[in-house]
Amino acid sequence: MFEKVLIANRGEIALRVLRACRELGVRTVAVYSSADADSAVVRLADEAVRIGPADARRSYLNAAAIVEAARRTGAQAVHPGYGFLSEDADFAEICADNGLTFIGPPPHVMSALADKATARAWMRRAGLPLPPGSVETLPTAQRAVEVAAEVGYPVIVKAAAGGGGRGMTVVRTPGDLPRAYARTRAAAQAAFGDDRVYVERYLTDARHVEVQVLCDGDGNGVHLGTRDCSVQRRHQKLVEEAPAPSLPAAVADSIARTALRGVLEVGFAGAGTVEFLVDDADRFHFLEINCRIQVEHPVTEMITGIDLVHEQLHIAAGTPLRLRQSDVRPHGVAVECRVNVEDPDRGFAPTPGRLDRFHPPGGPFTRVDTHGRPGYVVGPHYDSLLAKVAVWAPERGLALDRLDRALDEFDIGGPGVRTTIPFVRRVLDDAAFRAGRYSTGLVERLLCAADPAGGATATGAPARGADGAAPAAGATTGAGTHAAATGVPRAGGTATVPPAGLRPRVPGAPAAPAGGGTPAVATAVADGAAPSGPDQRRN
Repeated sequence: MFEKVLIANRGEIALRVLRACRELGVRTVAVYSSADADSAVVRLADEAVRIGPADARRSYLNAAAIVEAARRTGAQAVHPGYGFLSEDADFAEICADNGLTFIGPPPHVMSALADKATARAWMRRAGLPLPPGSVETLPTAQRAVEVAAEVGYPVIVKAAAGGGGRGMTVVRTPGDLPRAYARTRAAAQAAFGDDRVYVERYLTDARHVEVQVLCDGDGNGVHLGTRDCSVQRRHQKLVEEAPAPSLPAAVADSIARTALRGVLEVGFAGAGTVEFLVDDADRFHFLEINCRIQVEHPVTEMITGIDLVHEQLHIAAGTPLRLRQSDVRPHGVAVECRVNVEDPDRGFAPTPGRLDRFHPPGGPFTRVDTHGRPGYVVGPHYDSLLAKVAVWAPERGLALDRLDRALDEFDIGGPGVRTTIPFVRRVLDDAAFRAGRYSTGLVERLLCAADPAGGATATGAPARGADGAAPAAGATTGAGTHAAATGVPRAGGTATVPPAGLRPRVPGAPAAPAGGGTPAVATAVADGAAPSGPDQRRN
């Protein structure tokens, strides 16, 4: 096992990783921006390093500063959490080039899976069912029209380099396709530096079902069952549950085994999620593979008793997979909701501000993952996810009642601060949701029912932050472009991070302190140069 791990993230996931490390006897290094100087993870970590200003491009997306912080503090590994650099293959490779273990899949696997066209081809070879559509990317609008005519409308035009709900356009009529094709290509080029697109049949009223997997990269892997993440708005998840409800047992088993076959085919290592769309006839279609821990991982942990972050750390440290499929015995039902600092009555607009009141719920089988506290200031710089509330019960009805009780108990308040709690409680009260027979259209239906004149568009998805948590206005999320994430454009340009093979040294860099006590807080400049020297503070 590692002696010291740097946590390259913030908020609740940084605390989640820190706690897992402590339980395994691993020392931790927190990195933080100037906006997060008073955050809980900075106070609790063994060491903390400021890596830049509030702008995430100069801090949490600054690969050079993060790697330098790891080198200076003697960290052996980097845990990226979710969002930010968690699925950036170049960052993983830079870590390796600097003698650091990236806690995630190998860079070449991440790179292949980040390209949706490559991932589709890979999964097709592995025998996974794909939505009807083009096998290859489409170089012309005419070819897109031909494919759409073959599979039938509506279709969705997707960017090969897209992800997180970005870079895709739903097209319902043939006349709209040429313009949508051109628009999606242009947007993809601007966002990802890659204008390749493909076309799939758009599945209406589908369910978003995903499978959690663990693999060690040596051909050993297990699946941990299904989750349903269909309660989402513009690809921003709000409620997740495990196992996915209303799926026939044979279908759920087939989805899980198919997912495991897909990740083993590509040599996956670590914790990952294979996502599917399931139609109203229970036919499932491969969507994508996520190469990181998910926001919604607690529901899987609660029904299996398996600590996914512990397993990530063991696998990354070189331990063969400690689980066999027979060790995974899901029991009961877990449901989680995200508490975002947003106003659902104003289009889920972020409402940053100071939390004068912050009193999370308690009670049996109730888990709250949060970085909030009374007096905490939710800033405008990052996504608005403040807390996750997850509950477990032996059967689904009780789990839903328990979550509703917990949300009723959760007291959050401050000047101008609003949360998604009231809207989530509307979801929990919906008859279709209660019956377990709902689709990705549920949230839009509820919004339209509340505001028939306004409604909401289902097409066009803004960049999301923490697996779907909506960013504040002007915020930078973990789903930024490759160039923003690493400073290295995909097609040439000047690198602002250490190139492969170059291991920068900092003469006279102080050694990390031994033992416990007040964290050592260093400062790293935001442009990737060496830190200016230790800045000792009491935290």
